[in-house]
Amino acid sequence: MPPLTRKTLRDHRRPLLGWGAGMFALLVAYLSFYPSIEDDPVFYDQVLVAKYPGPLRSLVGMEDTLIGAGFLQMMIYHFIGCLLFVAFAASLGRRVIADAEEDGTLELTAVLPITRRRLLLERFAGVALTVLAFALATLALVLAGNAALDMGADPGRIVAAHTGLYLIGLFFGAFALAVGAATGSKAAAAYATALYGGGGFLLTTLGAHVAALSWLRPLSPFHYFLEPRPLYEGWPVGSYLVLLAATAVALLVAVPAFDRRDIGV
Repeated sequence: MPPLTRKTLRDHRRPLLGWGAGMFALLVAYLSFYPSIEDDPVFYDQVLVAKYPGPLRSLVGMEDTLIGAGFLQMMIYHFIGCLLFVAFAASLGRRVIADAEEDGTLELTAVLPITRRRLLLERFAGVALTVLAFALATLALVLAGNAALDMGADPGRIVAAHTGLYLIGLFFGAFALAVGAATGSKAAAAYATALYGGGGFLLTTLGAHVAALSWLRPLSPFHYFLEPRPLYEGWPVGSYLVLLAATAVALLVAVPAFDRRDIGV
């Protein structure tokens, strides 16, 4: 493993443990709620779900929530769980260039006898591996909860949906890295990622109910994760390839931008 990738993994141990503990607590809390739905599905459906209008149900992913797959979709793969996963990956992508540049540690690495391209790509590899560890740990918990609570969701489709979580997180990690590499500003990287991530999520979820916005939905990366419904339909290979291609484009933008910019070394 390249030395800068190893260093990036070491640097990310603390955020991985912190975010992992938070995500673990969130997943346990969500999964523990499922038995109460099984015990009183009529109350849940008529008193809680039925009160939400269609656009709001689309926003939070309320669909077939009385079955295991629908519950997992709403609680983990659509709204809070999905956005937290994206936020974690984006925070790592921002840290490796923009944060390091602002706190002065990037200069120590940039003077090494390596190209900036190699520096950026090796650090991104560390981001990708950290996000993968996060994805595998949370996947194991969801699979365990699905089996222990007899939720009935297909394990293969859970893996497909979790793969999509990883890929959309990887894209936003690359996007945050690209903005940070181009600007050297962690604020710019954070705001740009929040704007594109939040706007893209709203465009995908609410665009189905607003005809004027519907044609813009393919511009959102969430379109290629939420629309194929992997937890219900299985592996959306074409959509996942689009997410991988978008990640590659973000890196292709980041490399020359970082190469040309004066970082004060």
